Amino acid sequence: MMSELEQKKTRFDELSKLLADPSVLSDKNEYQKYAKEYAGLKEIVDSYLELTKLEKQLESIHAMLRENDPEIRHLAEQEKAELTARRETRIHALKKMLSKEKTVEDRDLIVEIRAGTGGEEAALFASDLFRMYGKYAEKKGWKTEMISSSSTGIGGFKEVIFSIEGQGAYERLRFDSGTHRVQRVPVTEASGRIHTSTATVVIMPEAKDVEIKLNESDIRVDVFCSSGPGGQSVNTTYSAVRFTHIPTGIVVQCQDERSQLKNKAKAMKVLKARLLEREKELQQKQLSAERKAKIGAGDRSDKIRTYNFPQNRITDHRHGVSVFNLEAVLSGDMDEFLAEIIKKMGSESISGTSQA
Repeated sequence: MMSELEQKKTRFDELSKLLADPSVLSDKNEYQKYAKEYAGLKEIVDSYLELTKLEKQLESIHAMLRENDPEIRHLAEQEKAELTARRETRIHALKKMLSKEKTVEDRDLIVEIRAGTGGEEAALFASDLFRMYGKYAEKKGWKTEMISSSSTGIGGFKEVIFSIEGQGAYERLRFDSGTHRVQRVPVTEASGRIHTSTATVVIMPEAKDVEIKLNESDIRVDVFCSSGPGGQSVNTTYSAVRFTHIPTGIVVQCQDERSQLKNKAKAMKVLKARLLEREKELQQKQLSAERKAKIGAGDRSDKIRTYNFPQNRITDHRHGVSVFNLEAVLSGDMDEFLAEIIKKMGSESISGTSQA
């Protein structure tokens, strides 16, 4: 614990210097980012400094305990008991702070949506999901920011990656990762036949710098001109970036900003989130294998949700949660539906049963 606290103290000192740096002060977004991290560390660091102060006081008491004078030794014993009690209280509080910090419910998050099976209709469905989460974030007062996208000619998305910042965002959306299925008559269907298409959603908490340490030598950076639908160049400057994390093979690309520096910052944010998610999956691999053995077939790639337009119904298959207000949910009225899923999935996580 002490080494972790010392790392946080070092980072806190770094942030103090950054917040006084004129170049940071002149960049509103950069300043807000550092100020937020600084505020998040301040309580822990202040408590850690109080602990180190108590440790030093206890060290000085040990010398008094070796005195020949019985009265001095008696006073020292009393002082030692008081300081030891305060030290234990401080350690308990710090452990609680660190444990709370490790939870991800209050994190900002990154959402990745990709078209699955179904061709152009799958891309249109991916676009619908993007709008759904965007409208929900707007209703909750959260901030969304586009990171990367690959669009199709008629308004769909092959892939779209964006961030959501706001209190409780991850807590509300953390169970939405998986394959989402849509059943409807596509706008591209002339005969009126219902099609089934899919899109995948990945919800990742944004990684903190203290959780993911990257070596520059592990990242290959490629820069190129941005391109639009069909591959045509939309920018004559080399503003688009591609990061390849050599040890894992993870590739992240960003070209939405005209500034190469901004694209690099966004790409790094996604890379760190993916590495954190990968680390979580590796840690839980053994547990997941045991759970799958208990339930037989079915894994995270199976559909978790169906959006049935003819019946105006949306169903989450993990616990059979259904509501008949599909259009409202797609318009961002997700609270009632998500609350039931969180209730079911949250109690399941506590009991240790599997996500089917």
